Amino acid sequence: MALNASNSELSRIVKAVQSPDWAVETGDGNSIVATRDSGVDGMPYVVVFRRGGRGYRASLYMPGDDITVEGLEIGEVSGNPRDIGRQIRDVLDEADLSGN
Repeated sequence: MALNASNSELSRIVKAVQSPDWAVETGDGNSIVATRDSGVDGMPYVVVFRRGGRGYRASLYMPGDDITVEGLEIGEVSGNPRDIGRQIRDVLDEADLSGN
């Protein structure tokens, strides 16, 4: 995958994620953003997957965190769009949302 992923590649990745617990969409600058309800209105858990190295680096943001700064790195994914989607789903499923 090229450094600048095309919209169709990002769409294929997002389609491969399809998680019932997370809302996943493309974000700014070739990123993928996943959100999950935290129980606090307007303050979801957020995981942002940004291009880095050979794939995407995942950063976790707790409710109320500023997602424009670097978050807690919780993983890295790479491969073809379908594999990346599956890996993203795994990262999301394993994310520690306890705040510890």
